[in-house]
Amino acid sequence: MYYSGMYYSSMILLIPAMIFAFYAQSKVKGTFNRYLQVRNMRGYTGAQVARMILDRNGLRDVHIEHIGGYLSDHYDPRKKVVRLSSNVYSGTSIASISVAAHEVGHAIQHAKGYAPLTIRNQIAPVASIASQFALPLAFLGFFLGASNLIDLGIYIYIAAIAFHIITLPVEYNASSRAVQQLTGNGLIYNEEVKSSKSVLNAAALTYLAAAAVSIAQLLRLLALRDRD
Repeated sequence: MYYSGMYYSSMILLIPAMIFAFYAQSKVKGTFNRYLQVRNMRGYTGAQVARMILDRNGLRDVHIEHIGGYLSDHYDPRKKVVRLSSNVYSGTSIASISVAAHEVGHAIQHAKGYAPLTIRNQIAPVASIASQFALPLAFLGFFLGASNLIDLGIYIYIAAIAFHIITLPVEYNASSRAVQQLTGNGLIYNEEVKSSKSVLNAAALTYLAAAAVSIAQLLRLLALRDRD
């Protein structure tokens, strides 16, 4: 029989991951805002850097679009478009060109058939559905005492975790490519590399935190199932 006390006590499994997630969000915003105030020495905008890297890698068919939002930058592999937020698109800061180069890194991954990106794109639709329905389904099973619903929710949730885990090498690799492109194409000076890496490393923490929270939630579900 499932007891509400177990439901709330199991939250302790989530606390460390949630603290890490809060730290990661604070870190990325703080680091981005800090280097948003530091102008890159060549004075390039994020859009200019993105276009130059794309062209120098033979990706002239990949377009760049200006979008709204804050840190909403992303690469759309279906439409082959790099979308950059205002601070990045027209910004001339170290943060702007670093984020722009990172998103172009995804376009390069796509062009080269980088396996982890291909896998992530394939499981993304399933993971999106899983993240919406898995937990409600599992907890409904707990409250109804239906072990079949609990197990089904857990199995579906594993698909969401797989997405978060495969995202890690994709994002770290894109950041590595960004630094290589920025330095290799002479878009930043040597003394700016450390600052660029700080922006990219901070951003990577958010993906690591997302994976940690997902795994902690899975452990919580498994703990509750064993007590049921």
